[in-house]
Amino acid sequence: MYAHSLINKPTSQWHTLESHSETVAAIAADFAAAFNSSHWAHLIGLLHDLGKARASFQSYLKYCNGLTDPDYDGSEHSHSGVGAVWAAQKYGKIGRILAYCIAGHHAGLPDWLNGETPNGALAYRLQEEAAILDEPQVAIWMSTQLKLSETTKLAPPWKLNGPDMSFWIRMLYSCLVDADFLDTEAFMDPERAMARGDYPGLTELSALFFTALNAKEEQAATTDVNRIRAAIRQSCEEAATLSTGLFSLTAPTGGGKTLSSTAFALRHALHHNLNRIIYVIPYTSIIEQTADVLRSFFGTNNVVEHHSNFEPSRETRSSDLATENWDAPIIVTTNVQFFESLYACRSGRCRKLHNIARSVVILDEAQLLPPKLLLPCVEALKQLTTHYGATILLSTATQPALPGLDNVREIIPPTLQLYKQLKRVSIKFPTDLTTRQTWEEVAHKISEHEQVLCIVNSRKDCYELHKLMPPDTIHLSALMCGAHRSSIIASVKDALAMGKPIRVISTQLVEAGVDIDFPVVYRAFTGLPSIAQAAGRCNREGSLAPALGKVIVFMPPEPCKVTALRKAEDTTLDLLSTGQDTDAPDSYPRFFEHFYGRQNDLGASFHDWLSKDAYDLQFQFREAASSFRMIDQSSVPIIIRYADNDSLISSLITVGPKRNIMRRLQRYTVTVPRSMVVSLKQKGFIEEPHDGIFIQTIPSLYSMETGLDIFRGGLTTEECII
Repeated sequence: MYAHSLINKPTSQWHTLESHSETVAAIAADFAAAFNSSHWAHLIGLLHDLGKARASFQSYLKYCNGLTDPDYDGSEHSHSGVGAVWAAQKYGKIGRILAYCIAGHHAGLPDWLNGETPNGALAYRLQEEAAILDEPQVAIWMSTQLKLSETTKLAPPWKLNGPDMSFWIRMLYSCLVDADFLDTEAFMDPERAMARGDYPGLTELSALFFTALNAKEEQAATTDVNRIRAAIRQSCEEAATLSTGLFSLTAPTGGGKTLSSTAFALRHALHHNLNRIIYVIPYTSIIEQTADVLRSFFGTNNVVEHHSNFEPSRETRSSDLATENWDAPIIVTTNVQFFESLYACRSGRCRKLHNIARSVVILDEAQLLPPKLLLPCVEALKQLTTHYGATILLSTATQPALPGLDNVREIIPPTLQLYKQLKRVSIKFPTDLTTRQTWEEVAHKISEHEQVLCIVNSRKDCYELHKLMPPDTIHLSALMCGAHRSSIIASVKDALAMGKPIRVISTQLVEAGVDIDFPVVYRAFTGLPSIAQAAGRCNREGSLAPALGKVIVFMPPEPCKVTALRKAEDTTLDLLSTGQDTDAPDSYPRFFEHFYGRQNDLGASFHDWLSKDAYDLQFQFREAASSFRMIDQSSVPIIIRYADNDSLISSLITVGPKRNIMRRLQRYTVTVPRSMVVSLKQKGFIEEPHDGIFIQTIPSLYSMETGLDIFRGGLTTEECII
């Protein structure tokens, strides 16, 4: 019996079903040891390709390789559901745990009933495919090779409650599909398999990091800011010996949280024999900055970035492979990639999940978790720390009060009084919160400063205000593609470092972690945490001491139209009306408590997909996965003609959206509302050479000053001339 064939090779060199099943079982069991589930994973591995023992499948393999097989008649030869049927019949209801994983190891975890693919629902398949067990070759294989009738009784590794079950199934599934991929790859493409895992361990990386960090501290100027950063680092390293679980690192912006959290993670991982460190960052606009900082300590090739905005030219063969299953010691990724994977159903997205177990996860800017999915995000964090040996570190200057997340240990002792010691700015709120300013009035005030940053609430606001500013003013928003934004941010840093006059109008994309330092920051009225994050871009290094940087909050012409941002504005208004001291650290938990209370739904509807019928082991994995989208699906990416990407766009048009082409073009995209795409196409501004792929056509549609001009009316006179 064979599991895989090799083209133009004799059957003696094919991959035997016995070898593949046993190897996958062994690898999956090794993965599942991290959460005490080796026996389950081993059994799933043995069963996953049971259907390949079918005569029809063996005949199909030979036919595909041009071998004569008189028995091949083109009949149905599916294999993925056979082991699922056996498990459900052998173990009854609890066997469904195995069945979900086995039946979905190619097409993805199925729904129990109906859902997105009714004919692929597990309940349907367990009935429809039951007869395959009676096929002679399947029965012979089971009795002579696998001997599954002697399998011992199954028992879960802990007492499972509702949310535990679906999460545990997904983790078992991850062990299976990664083991299946790896063993198949080792047989089909040994060279690719050999390129995996070429990384030093955390012990070696730790030595590199602390040598470099100690040198950096010794060379740093003796300032109050650097003294406080050293104290934050010391607190992090002292907390590293505490037991695994939930931690928070609450420190004002500019407190050196990136390096201090890394110091905690390394010490903690080595103390508890954990496997890797995973940085989870909210925006692609700041992930490159964090990754570059880490590379300067760990080495260029030892940090794996996994996000949509990654530049493939910076990728090695090993790092490319590591993005598939996160089998590397240092991973930098996004909220989207991390949380959507935890609730995914497809094998490719789920491969990495078992490698999150027994890891240190640094959740940067935890306050930016989307309210509409807050409860399932919190549930995932609870699962990882309670049952999978992971440690989660919530790192932010504005620590949220996440509902249902108990036993969070704060690393920074109150005696440090960080917010008092690191006060580098004065925040001035409007004396009249009911009177709004015009953009002309705001532009006039900003223009009085030589070095100033103004942050507004929307791309339209950024566009309108920038038009009223002096010609040398910089515009920065998500209307610019990722490559353009990175270039602009780098130029802003250079200008500030050289003390040049510079004015920047930006959306909130600069607030979370972008390391820029202005003496004056203007902020359109918004949620209190966003105002605090904006303040982190002002006098960041304390260079104005003993003077303070100035943060001026103003009332823009109109309140924000986006629902979540509007609720954040209203929450801040309520707190200010009660006399809340905005400099006090407890202002942020209070803000989030009231802010979450204003939400109509924090993601509680996920109970319907994954918990409501958990005790009957009836889950809707695919419906849950399709509903868990951290990015608004009403937006569509448009590929921009920028720099030297014309040849890439030509390749895309000619050969289609191949993976390598699309990955390289990801840095050249701008998202627009789906409702706007039809209008842009009708005006001839964009084309759609392939379904769902949109490309800029008119050169003037993209400005090097303001990005994609979605607010223009029509073609210019010159563009109408043939």
